[in-house]
Amino acid sequence: MTVKELQSFFKEHLVPSKLYTFGKGHDGRICLTKVGEIWELYFMDHKEKIGLMKFSDENSACLKMKDELRKIMESIYEITWVPKKA
Repeated sequence: MTVKELQSFFKEHLVPSKLYTFGKGHDGRICLTKVGEIWELYFMDHKEKIGLMKFSDENSACLKMKDELRKIMESIYEITWVPKKA
């Protein structure tokens, strides 16, 4: 999965854009950024990266972000999509 595919998925599943961002950190959101050859996934809280996870490939980072947003959607809005089995 690529960032572009993930963006399309979030739009199709009505995930509010206020929950996430791509390419740069944004306070109060789940962020997916690329630093050199490493993909970073984290929650930005007052310029601090909370729960920082690092990935060597785009696919792994996107799948983890998708799963994290699924959990958030379920806990906040009580709606979700069914995760695909690997």
